[in-house]
This record gives sequence, C-alpha cells and structure tokens, in this order.
Amino acid sequence: MMAAAQDRLESIRAAFPKEGLFAEKEWLLSPDAFPIDKKSVADLEQLGHRLFVFQRACNQLYQLSIKGKQPAWVARYLDAGKPKELIEFSRRKEIRDDLPRVIRPDLILTETGYIIAEIDSVPGGIGLTGWLNQTYSSFDNDVIGGATGMLEGFRAVIPNGADIVISHESETYRPEMEWIAARLNHTSNLEHQTSGWRVMAAENYEPREGRAVYRFFELFDLPNIPGVANTLRFNAEGRITITPPIKPYLEEKMWFALFWLQPLREFWRRELGEKYFIKLQEIIPYSWLLDPTPLPQHAVIPRLEIHDWREAAKFSQKDRDLLLKISGFSPLGWGSRGVALGSDLPHANWEKRIENALATFESSPTILQRFHKGRLLEHSYWDPDSGELKTMKGRVRLCPYYFIETDRVKLRGALATIAPADKKFLHGMSEAILVPSKVH
Repeated sequence: MMAAAQDRLESIRAAFPKEGLFAEKEWLLSPDAFPIDKKSVADLEQLGHRLFVFQRACNQLYQLSIKGKQPAWVARYLDAGKPKELIEFSRRKEIRDDLPRVIRPDLILTETGYIIAEIDSVPGGIGLTGWLNQTYSSFDNDVIGGATGMLEGFRAVIPNGADIVISHESETYRPEMEWIAARLNHTSNLEHQTSGWRVMAAENYEPREGRAVYRFFELFDLPNIPGVANTLRFNAEGRITITPPIKPYLEEKMWFALFWLQPLREFWRRELGEKYFIKLQEIIPYSWLLDPTPLPQHAVIPRLEIHDWREAAKFSQKDRDLLLKISGFSPLGWGSRGVALGSDLPHANWEKRIENALATFESSPTILQRFHKGRLLEHSYWDPDSGELKTMKGRVRLCPYYFIETDRVKLRGALATIAPADKKFLHGMSEAILVPSKVH
C-alpha cells in the first residue's frame, strides 16, 4: 500500500507544470482524492441547478426593485458604495439577463451535511482543479468530472475561444489560467489561431470585435485598470461579450441576508419554487444586514431578539459564534480578508468591529452570519519535513464547479481543501491538503 502511495505521489510531482499553478503558493500533496459517497454526489449535482435558479432570482429581484415592483431598499442596499457609472452600466438592457456562466459555492462539510459559506463571483481554482482531475485520473477512475471535465466545461461556456483577462490584483491565478488556455488550444480544432484562448493582462488589454472576454478581475479594482473603459464600451455596444457580467450587485454576500428577510419571503418562494426554497433554507446560513437604522420601540432583530445592534456588541463569547463579513465591493470582500469570527475576538475587538460595521454601512455594508463549524475528517498527506506519509485530522471546504452549458448546469469537478483542525477559515494555505474529489 505504501509503495502504491509513493508511486502516486511521484506521478503527481512529475505532472506539475514547470510554470506552477498558483503564483508563490504551495500546498500539501496527498496520494488520495477526497472520497464522497454516491448519494452526496447526486445531491451535489442537483445543487448546481438550484444555485443557478437562485442567481437568476437575485438578478430578477434587483431588476424589479429598480422598477418599483419590489421594495426600493433592495437595490439601495445592493448599490451602496458603488460608483454611479458602474451602477448605470450594470442596469443596461443589453446585459439585463446575463448571469455568471461558472458557479462555485464554498461548502463547509458539517456534522449534519454542509452549508454554503458563500458563492464565489470570480472563482479561482478552475485551472488547478482541471490539472488535479487530469493528474489523479491517471491512477483513479472515480474522480468527479474525469480527466477532462473542467476543460470541457470551460470550453462549453465559451465555445469559440476567449481572452482571459486578468488584473494585477488577481495575478496569483494567472499560471492556472495559462495552463487551461494551453490545454484548450492543444485539444481544440481551431479554424484560425485568433479563435483560441489567450491570457491577457487587464491593465493594457485592447478588446477585439466579436471576441469573448472571460473576466478575471474584481469590479472594485476597475479604477486600477487604465484601459478598461474601452472594454466596457465594446460590451455596451454588443461588440464583445463579458462573463461574469459587469454586475456588481450580483457579487454581494448580502444576498444570503436578503434570502432570509421576511418581506421578501413570498418573492423567493415564487421564483425558486417551494422545493428549492426549502432546500436552500437548509444550506444557506442565517444572515443579517448590519443596518444601523433605528427600529421602532416594539421591534427586535429576528433570531437575536435584540433591539439595537450595539446590544450584539455586548454578547458573551459563547453567544458570539457569529461571522462578520464585508459584503462585497471592497479589496476586503474576497478570500478571508474581511471576515472575523466573534468568538475568536477579545470583547473589545468585537465591539470595535460592530461599531465600525455600523459606521461604514452606507459605503461598505457588512453582514453578520451564523458560524457553522466543519466536522473533523481524516486524510492522508505527504509530510515534506519528515519525508513520511501521515494522516491529518482536518476540516473540509469543498468547492464544486458548475458550468452553465447550453442545455443544463453541469458539475465538472470538485476541489477539496482539507485544513488542519485548529484553522477556523478553510481557505487555501500552505498547511492545507488540496485534492480533487472522487465518487466513493
């Protein structure tokens, strides 16, 4: 068994692209894909369509809000802190129905199943997961998506090639996107070279008529991308397509808080259907918007039973199993940069964070979210220090990749990040194991 594991590790190391996959990032190697039972894989496959319907409903709710057919405060919350020109662009009728073509939720595996920590708007890891799937499929036939699933999914959403436009802010992900572009060019029957896939720097990108753009830059970063106005103009005139679309309102974490708001309940039930509405209630953690607007004297904040957010600042450590998250349009809105867990903070820091969230709500809304602890699992890994195969007890963040293809939403791969048990935020790190997932 040990010899077989060593052989697998050797083949994984040998398959590494010389340019790497993440700039200046490393992780622990494992000879084994992450096992998921058949029933759970079937549920994961269905989750993709539920999340597509959810995102479509989010888009619809915003449109109805600006037309006065749903509460005006919905759009007001979602537009908070964003430049006027960007808001106007996102409302153009030419892109009204455009939705992201790749959906990647971050799932935390818990004792009872999983919850969605968030849905990534500009997901990294597409090339990395493609490479992991291809590499592990050479010795494991059960990898979810198989050897080429991620490549096929990416090709299906942009069938005629694309310029993958990456900003300096997102530079870490450039090597994995260069890997995916090279693989797609190698395996496609291109009529002429200009219809292939190219990775381009956003800062000096020049759009080309009829060319698809895959956006790998955050919208808060637009002021740092000098030539972007030209790209947006081409998109507005219908001369190029951009995915994910230029819709900052779709990229807010506050959608989970809006999902739980009582005044919108009937909208969600109608747009999602009763079955999807109930299913999503099971996996979307209860969330609140930290809106400082005073409540009438008889009202309380649901589930917390407090009248004013400053009362939350007085919660004991036991009651602070709550996450504070910057909602979106900010350099702190992605990764785990703008996230704080109340029970981990000294009381004074927690109080300061609450006060700051209330003070900055109009320009940079913050949400509060129930914290769900990941369950402990064991997985093998190669310890580079001792040169031995060991077992880690850790918690899992699972990132399934769904591609919106012509006829359906398809699960094409699932990246598992297994972080040591003492880590609260399960993002990629050098002490974590990164592996593809398999049907077990």
